[in-house]
Amino acid sequence: MNVTSPQKGVWQAIQIGGPGWLQGAMTLGGGSAITSLTIGAVYGYEFLWVQPISMLIGCVMLFALSHQTLSTGEPPFQAMRRHVSGSLAWLWAIAALASSIIWGFSHYPLSAGMLEEAISVLSGFDLKAEDESLQREMYLFLLAALVWSICAYTAWHYGKGKGAVRLFENGIKILSAIVVLSFAWVVVSASMTGQIEWADVLWGLVPHSLPNDFFGVTTLMAALGTAVGINMTFVYGYTLISRGWGKDERSLSRYDIVLGLVIPYLLVTTLISVSAAGVLFGSDGSIQSRLSPQQAGVMFASAGMGDIVGRLVFPLGVLGMAVGSLVMHMLTCGAAAKEMFGFADNSKSYRLACLLPTPAVLGVFLWTSMGPYVILPTSAICGFLLPIAYVGWMILNNKQSYLGDAMPVGGRRSLYNGAMLICIFVVLASVAYSTSVGLGWL
Repeated sequence: MNVTSPQKGVWQAIQIGGPGWLQGAMTLGGGSAITSLTIGAVYGYEFLWVQPISMLIGCVMLFALSHQTLSTGEPPFQAMRRHVSGSLAWLWAIAALASSIIWGFSHYPLSAGMLEEAISVLSGFDLKAEDESLQREMYLFLLAALVWSICAYTAWHYGKGKGAVRLFENGIKILSAIVVLSFAWVVVSASMTGQIEWADVLWGLVPHSLPNDFFGVTTLMAALGTAVGINMTFVYGYTLISRGWGKDERSLSRYDIVLGLVIPYLLVTTLISVSAAGVLFGSDGSIQSRLSPQQAGVMFASAGMGDIVGRLVFPLGVLGMAVGSLVMHMLTCGAAAKEMFGFADNSKSYRLACLLPTPAVLGVFLWTSMGPYVILPTSAICGFLLPIAYVGWMILNNKQSYLGDAMPVGGRRSLYNGAMLICIFVVLASVAYSTSVGLGWL
């Protein structure tokens, strides 16, 4: 289908779009929630611009990937392996697989904690007073196992025909709307009590400063990494292929990315950061060392927003983010294993590969102790591989032997290359800046 007008493109993306919405579900996970909270609670409105810029970079590169995949029909891993570098392709797949497994160790405790908070408000059942008890840990484990079973069922049935794919994608659209509305409710509640400075919000969306401390730089790099992560770049092409899209859907895929990924991401992350800046900023100098969504919800409630907003609406929004991301982690593992080991679509081996993140359910017991030892190395490795993947896509975008007549030419080619070069430069500069600050050179 050829999209001939913006109105038609938007309407089609709402009706039949899907892969872009799956990207939105993946990026709106625990990493985005915690990064957004940190940006607002620790730095106020100053760095609200970081996440929109990060998403703009990711959006440009995903446009390039969708054009390549839909023009050729070739899986991205195979294209990277055949036309750029086999080693780069394998590094890309391994990083996507590893990050999807490791980040699950934080997402399951997050999901269990948010579900526990909602149950506490709705029923009064609460074991948090026994914070270190085995009883509470087992309770959280059962909640995490419940979340895992929902995610596993969804991932296993995703590829079973176009009907199952469409059903899942429509569910993601509804989930995205619920998440946005949840955080909008939090911001409206804070605004009605005079806790939001809207002039400062507008100024914070304009890039005007950079963090000069290691924690601030780490937060900036986290925003860059959670906007479009290395695992997202890997799985996107496969969701396009699973949808059965081809050359006729190239224009539709761009609208799909904007409506399903860019807009929900900008809304949710900005709403979380704005509410945190208005309610939590300046309230406690040590907040950066102990901030979590559950603690933030309690602080929202105690700041005058009430239990319904702070300890029910806010946790349910975070829970929706985490669940959508966990399902996409499973699909990423399946796609990566399929490409690396040649598994057939929907085969038993492929479906078992989707369950590779299952040990992450133990994160309710292990994350407090293991998190500091794995999160920084994982972030660093994926952060350094991300620009390499971007360079690979730029090379592919200029390969006549790969794209044929679909290779951009003339002014369009210059525009594509200019935009991708800027994105690559910004990512490389961010990596260099964060490394320099970390080593004490700046």
